[in-house]
Amino acid sequence: MVNHVCMSVCLCACARALRLPSRTEFSCSITAHRRCGGLLSQPLRSFLPPSSPARATCPLFSASRHVRAAFIRTTARLLHEKTVLFSSFSQRSFVKSGFSEIPEGSFVHTPALQLLLFTANSFDSINEDAFLGLPHLEYLFIENNKIKSISPYAFRGLKSLIHLSLAYNNLQTLPRDVFKGMEALTKVDLRGNIFSCDCKLKWLVEWIYHTNATVDQIYCSSPPLYQGKKINDLLPQSFDCITAEFAAYQSLKFESISVESFTFGNDQYVVFAQPFTGTCSFLEWDHVEMVFRNYDNIESTSTIVCKPLVINNQLFIIVAQLFGGSHIYKRDMSANKFIKIQDIDILKIRKPNDVETFRIDGESFFVIADSSKAGTTTVYKWNGNGFYSHQSLHPWYRDTDVEYLEIAGKPHLILSSSSQRPVIYQWSKSQKLFDRRTDIPEMEDVYAVKHFKVKAELFICLTRFIGDSKVMKWDGAMFTEVQTMPSRGSMVFQPFSVDNWHYAILGSDYSLTQVYRYDPKKGQFIHVQELNIQAPRAFSLVSIDNREFLLASSFKGKTQIYEHLMIDLSN
Repeated sequence: MVNHVCMSVCLCACARALRLPSRTEFSCSITAHRRCGGLLSQPLRSFLPPSSPARATCPLFSASRHVRAAFIRTTARLLHEKTVLFSSFSQRSFVKSGFSEIPEGSFVHTPALQLLLFTANSFDSINEDAFLGLPHLEYLFIENNKIKSISPYAFRGLKSLIHLSLAYNNLQTLPRDVFKGMEALTKVDLRGNIFSCDCKLKWLVEWIYHTNATVDQIYCSSPPLYQGKKINDLLPQSFDCITAEFAAYQSLKFESISVESFTFGNDQYVVFAQPFTGTCSFLEWDHVEMVFRNYDNIESTSTIVCKPLVINNQLFIIVAQLFGGSHIYKRDMSANKFIKIQDIDILKIRKPNDVETFRIDGESFFVIADSSKAGTTTVYKWNGNGFYSHQSLHPWYRDTDVEYLEIAGKPHLILSSSSQRPVIYQWSKSQKLFDRRTDIPEMEDVYAVKHFKVKAELFICLTRFIGDSKVMKWDGAMFTEVQTMPSRGSMVFQPFSVDNWHYAILGSDYSLTQVYRYDPKKGQFIHVQELNIQAPRAFSLVSIDNREFLLASSFKGKTQIYEHLMIDLSN
């Protein structure tokens, strides 16, 4: 007949000294260990004495036969108390034990176990491979404990388990694939936990939907959107777990004040204006090294804008300079270089600050915003041989930015300046000129205006160096305020789109650059990220090889390139 003895850890450690029968199975509890006066500090383990007894270092080893007999009688009496561990060859129970975790390999010496029960214990975690070596375990009850975390591989090796209960613990989530390899499961009990129904728990919703095991009804404790709802009734598509971020990808060793991306001859290029070296730097994508590399340069003086314009498979570059006049270059394909073909009237364009290109009724135009008192913002038109002045807009206003956009299907220009509110010009189809229409009220000191669309709705981002930058929406008659963005030292508030994601980046000379993403449900931008860019001046998005890159010009530091990465928060 097999002896079943419940012993404290201190007695287990002295098994050899007490010369107990070799068929005796020992189970140790930390609670009982504490009753021994803390003679031994050791995690929960099961010990089987060797076939031939050997002496061990133990306070009881040197005790008399009567003392050892008294100790065994005391242990037997503890069998009737709740704080004691009961065990057999096929099942084992831990009730109100004092240990704080189930460590790795706790049951490697009891492979015959078929049922294991933990209840009313104080441990809060289950470690990796805690139940390793239990190929025959069929029932595992870990109920009414204080478990907060479970290792993803805590149940590894339990291929025969058919019933698992983790009921009435403090679990807010479960690691993905924690039930992987447990093909025999027929019942899972997760009741009484405080599950947070977020993306980390999406996998459980999918698992419940596909598993053959019966899962008792469980409920969400948070977030407020799902509080009180049955997890069993949720669908995987209930969770919006796809997000994105801009990750640093490449750093370029030069300062720049503007950046443009363009397509020419089925290839993608980017061009940076470097004011201190007076260079237009063209980069192309290296499909082997997966980086942007130098393609060509245009040498000039105090360059602030290098604007590409493709007309009838010809590439033109409008090079705006602070000194020495502005020029137009053309790409000579036979010579494989840029050649200057035209100077821009220095009497009209004295201090250019921005260049925009556009097409109206099949004809190509560009407009230069001039920021000097003596200069004039001017529209130029391509006549088949060159670009010639088409229209001079208002003089003397020190324009800092010009934006081309369509409002209600009609071409418009918005001019920003330091001396008046942004002015809106509308294209007259009969006169083929821009007519002043109105201004944007209560928006003084706007440095630049950029537009974007969300479906059919038109928005503009207005940049202020001092004061709050704003997002406004066209309501059919005028632009109305939608959102205010705190900004100090901002010279760029750039909207752009990546697939169905709409972003706006607010740069700053005094703090980190703020990235916002448009939330169509709220009808506003939400803050999603910060980027460390020194004195940003312009941003441009380029798509290459099914990847999206954000290029950021820096006036006082290295020009930066970021990659737009999609992230699944449920993984």
